[in-house]
Amino acid sequence: MRLRAANRSVVVCLSLLAVAALLVAASAAAKSKKPKGNPHGPMQPLAVQWISGFNAPGTPAKYNKVGILKIGRAKAKNVMIFVPGTSGGSAYIVPFAKWLVSKVPDWQVWSIERRENLLEDQSMIDQVKAKTVSAQDVWNYYLGYLADPSITKHINPPPDSTVSYAHQWGMNVAIEDIHRVVQAAQKLHGHIVLSGHSLGGTIVTAYATWDFHGKAGANDLAGLVYDDGASGTTAPTADQAQATLNSFNNATPWLAFSGVPAPYLGLFSALGSTAAIYHPGDLSIGQQSPLLPANLKPPVPATNLAQFGFNVDPKTSKLVFAAQAHVGSLDTTKSPAGWNNTGALTPLVRYAAMLAGSSLKGTDGTEWYFPQRLTIDSAAIDEGNDNPAQQVFGDHATHGTSLPQRLLMYAFGAAGGQRVLDSTTTLANQSHIPATNLTLIQHQDTYAHNDPAGAYPNNLFFDALIPFLHRAAKVKMH
Repeated sequence: MRLRAANRSVVVCLSLLAVAALLVAASAAAKSKKPKGNPHGPMQPLAVQWISGFNAPGTPAKYNKVGILKIGRAKAKNVMIFVPGTSGGSAYIVPFAKWLVSKVPDWQVWSIERRENLLEDQSMIDQVKAKTVSAQDVWNYYLGYLADPSITKHINPPPDSTVSYAHQWGMNVAIEDIHRVVQAAQKLHGHIVLSGHSLGGTIVTAYATWDFHGKAGANDLAGLVYDDGASGTTAPTADQAQATLNSFNNATPWLAFSGVPAPYLGLFSALGSTAAIYHPGDLSIGQQSPLLPANLKPPVPATNLAQFGFNVDPKTSKLVFAAQAHVGSLDTTKSPAGWNNTGALTPLVRYAAMLAGSSLKGTDGTEWYFPQRLTIDSAAIDEGNDNPAQQVFGDHATHGTSLPQRLLMYAFGAAGGQRVLDSTTTLANQSHIPATNLTLIQHQDTYAHNDPAGAYPNNLFFDALIPFLHRAAKVKMH
């Protein structure tokens, strides 16, 4: 009997041990099934980071900086560096970049914030983003005082005489600043693609062909992306270049885009987009102001959102192509008129967010002060071929015939059309880069200038960019 009792005790103990083992195994299995999170880590907070830039002659040290707005996961090793176009700020690409890194999590997007944006007074725009002031307060501070002398609290743009050093902020300064960003990206030990929108495409070619101590800038890149912008193919003569430079040195350092002097064109864009985001249903402030030309005002009373849409959709816009996107049409069934998104490629609120820099402090998607010298120098890039105009301007985009043959190129033509594709093909052919390395897409008939970065949820530029980046991540470098 004792033996049987002992046996029963042993059986009970063994059973208990087996149950415990099963529980441990089940617990371990459950833990193994828990999501481990993205291997590239959490998304980075959105804020411009300023790093040391090129020491431009005569420029105060506080402006020798270049900003980087990083979108994506900090541990993602591959970086697509984005260069905005004329009067474009770093926030322009944020909605697109967020979408992109959700599909290619091993890539980050670093958007360039050029040094001239340090001159902007974003104080009141930051307050409307924080919802502590009204849209009218913001309008009065930045523009309203021009028509109403009773407004005493307002922006004080720096006189041209105090920023004469900006006459030197041409292609050399822009390229050297980007070079600092490329060097920062290299520390991640991944692949780098340089992309540019509009004039940013010319800057991409300039960087890729620039002479850095005998080597082309493209030597450190896996690919180039052209979003409706590319280099021109005919440079001015030396005499023409010198005459342009002589005239420019006695003029304002800032580009008067569409004939509107700095900073006012940028302010109209920043305030219009900000009002469309933060006070969309209010009666349009711009429409009621004498500062806005009559041809930029809807034919009926409209909301802030509708005012913005009216001025950027190609069907009604009187602005240059560079401001346009297919965003819908005015909805006159309401009073004040609202906006109808039917037929839009780019949702209007999305485009407004691109220009306003929604929720971002101290920055937006528009440049208020764009260096005219950068536009002047762009005319001499000529697909990276040395020419007398470059020598006059002091530019060094001379490696157009010696780019690495592994280099990938993607060109998308919207308003720029076939010219963007032809320019990219010419650049590739000069260096005998095989046609298989090129992705060329033209949609001039359907895409406006800002649709490639703005279209959602259907975007042909985006669709082709994803496989391009997958391929770029596998390029064999040096």
